[in-house]
Amino acid sequence: MKVQLQGQTLRFRIDEAELVVLQAGGVVENRTCIPGECLTQSVVLTDSPAPTLEHGVRLQLPRSLLDTYVARLPCRDGLTIRLPLPADQEPLEIVFEVDVRDSVRARGPRKVAGAH
Repeated sequence: MKVQLQGQTLRFRIDEAELVVLQAGGVVENRTCIPGECLTQSVVLTDSPAPTLEHGVRLQLPRSLLDTYVARLPCRDGLTIRLPLPADQEPLEIVFEVDVRDSVRARGPRKVAGAH
């Protein structure tokens, strides 16, 4: 899993193998250890209808959102979630995506409706 943090945008990008782990109920994580501690970002599925983000950073992604997104694969557009913050702060935008190049390799090009 690749994690990118810039301003108020947090992006999680996984590959097809990690997607299989996630869909099976597993945890997908990125871990970076520095002297004295390890920083871990992870994604897990939940049956809750709303996504949540826990400190440390653990994204609890609703299975229903993931299923809808996976039905569109391969695609360049990720699943975008906006988490509101107090009125004086800009919302946090979370982007979750499956690497499109890996997805095309695994699934083949996306079929366009009406194409022959």
